[in-house]
Amino acid sequence: MFGFSARARAGRKAHGALATFYATSPPKPSTNISELPLLAVDVETTGLHPDKHELLSIGWVPIDNGEIQLGKANHRVLRGSEVGDSAVIHHLTDDDIESGVDAKEAVADLLDALQGRVMLAHWAAMETGFLSAACRLHFGADLVVPVVDTFALERRHMERMGTYPRGEDLRLPRIRQRYGLPTYRSHNALIDALACAELYLALIASFRGNTLKSLQV
Repeated sequence: MFGFSARARAGRKAHGALATFYATSPPKPSTNISELPLLAVDVETTGLHPDKHELLSIGWVPIDNGEIQLGKANHRVLRGSEVGDSAVIHHLTDDDIESGVDAKEAVADLLDALQGRVMLAHWAAMETGFLSAACRLHFGADLVVPVVDTFALERRHMERMGTYPRGEDLRLPRIRQRYGLPTYRSHNALIDALACAELYLALIASFRGNTLKSLQV
């Protein structure tokens, strides 16, 4: 959960690109959804645990005034990791990794894009966990940012409707299918970020609340 005191503590420790990120205030909880600047983010990794697995790629796409900004979408493959068995999921090869960019540079690029925005993700604990670990490693502090999670939004919606999710009901492709959105190839960070952004717009079309606070479950 986002907290202003946690952000202030991290800001005092941060250096480099993360310190620059903290110099700009995030949107207030009272910000209207229609005016909310977001950055849809997805990461691909070698596993599920930031303490023992590695970040392989980051994809992101901004949303401004309820519109996806495809012209500002970006994808970074990080150099220096070994994909191992995870290649069967995300299809990144060791050659892709070898021709990628330095991890510190990739995270700095993301922080620049995320400045002054809310992070949007599907099952956001994955993104916040790995990106915070990367920020600690390269810039001295955790990443503390307001987050909207499409996984949590759809779970709350289903529970309110008396339909309790089971199995794969809350996976990104399954939810998109329920909302009539097109099928995309999964486990590419940029494609999944775009898929999350599109799902968010579909979800808020019938959303009851109208502020950032109402989106945060």
